[in-house]
Amino acid sequence: MRLVSINVGLPRLLAWKGATFKTGIFKTPANGRITLRQTNLDGDRQADLAVHGGVSKAVYAYSSEHYGHWRDQLSKEELPWGSFGENFTTEGLLETNVCMGDQYRVGSAVVSVTTPRLPCFKLAAKFQREDMIKRFLDSGYSGFYFSVVEEGEVGAGDEFQFLRGEVPSLTIAEFNHLYTSPAPDLESLKRAVEVKSLPESWRERFQARMEVASEKHRV
Repeated sequence: MRLVSINVGLPRLLAWKGATFKTGIFKTPANGRITLRQTNLDGDRQADLAVHGGVSKAVYAYSSEHYGHWRDQLSKEELPWGSFGENFTTEGLLETNVCMGDQYRVGSAVVSVTTPRLPCFKLAAKFQREDMIKRFLDSGYSGFYFSVVEEGEVGAGDEFQFLRGEVPSLTIAEFNHLYTSPAPDLESLKRAVEVKSLPESWRERFQARMEVASEKHRV
């Protein structure tokens, strides 16, 4: 498991469907070692801290293994690292093998997995495709956020050293399914709400979905 590329960028204006807005989704690979702080990397900023950035979403990670899929899907031979707005382009960290609460040392920093990414309209705007959000959700290739447990310096080529996991927990892929599925499994929902690091907004959503699923079982 390693860090393939570190990508940073400052908010810029983007036009989409007759509207113009600021977005920090445009990231480009950075050279050398970068300081990772509690809320972001040096040289990186987010435009809307209500949905991106901050303590629980300091770093967005996306797998390099997914890029082949998107080159085919989008008919793009050139798709540079950082194309999905990720700060960390990674290798070996997949939604199917990473769990919420997992902690890793990378460089001299320690990071902890928080939530999957839920795409907003800015992803569609960046690619100028109305179907991009649906494609992204359907793919299951969400990527995920890290919070920063210990600040430090990181650089391309650094290895991710697994430190500890959280028990109980679920994989990012399982959380994606529970969040987006029209009929999530009741037992999996029950497991999800027991995860200590689950954000309260997610817990409330899953509890509401549990009530619906329980009602269906009673009918």
